[in-house]
Amino acid sequence: MSDVVWGFVHRDVVDLLADRPVDVPAVVDHLTKLQDLLDRRSPSKDGCPLAVFNRLYLTITERVLEGLYEGSFADVVFLSRLDVEFAARYFDALRLWTDSSSRCPKAWSCLFQRMEGPDVRPLPSAAAGINAHINYDLPFALVTTFDSLESELVDGSDQHADYLKINDIFAAEIPSLRRGYLDHWQLVIDLLNGNIDDWYQGELVEYVRDVAWRNAKKIWRCRNDRAAHEQERLRLENHAELLGRLLLSPLGAYLQ
Repeated sequence: MSDVVWGFVHRDVVDLLADRPVDVPAVVDHLTKLQDLLDRRSPSKDGCPLAVFNRLYLTITERVLEGLYEGSFADVVFLSRLDVEFAARYFDALRLWTDSSSRCPKAWSCLFQRMEGPDVRPLPSAAAGINAHINYDLPFALVTTFDSLESELVDGSDQHADYLKINDIFAAEIPSLRRGYLDHWQLVIDLLNGNIDDWYQGELVEYVRDVAWRNAKKIWRCRNDRAAHEQERLRLENHAELLGRLLLSPLGAYLQ
């Protein structure tokens, strides 16, 4: 499967995924190199669906890094560690898929399986990637981060406030990123809608990230109970897979 997936850039992808980023600049570097490989693999106008998501993820992560450099966050250690743990789950899913491992999360494999095809559309592909990364990866990345820092995952903390600030980055970046995925006739409709699309998509990202935080709190409470933890993992994976397949179905085209 892997040779078909990555084609002539397969070896470069394998070498890249073998190296785990240790800080946010390294995450940006990995995402940048991966973007180049994905664009080289599928140099057509729309590219492969994973390239669409990766481009969005790279842009958001670059803005986070700028915020870290500018002192925009109260707990730099927390947010840096969260960014690394969050990205690691995406890179691990890619590595498992590349290795043809059955352990690749279903929330991701439903997107990876659609590397080619005439019905692949940019915006649903980006949405499916966001779904897998926020609804499935983010709660576990939060728990791993707080656990490693020996801190508590609680509402109203400096860490929670920093987490919420990321919503502002999404709100600022999503409108232009979304319009980059639209065809000419869709841009006309988008113009007629005014700021409505931007508003509800910003609200949607804020909502799903709040759900991810609440799911992380559930996992936090059962993190030392292997059976309960696995039950929660399966629940989130199945939910994210179902939503991902819906987003990538013909119905998902209406998202555009």
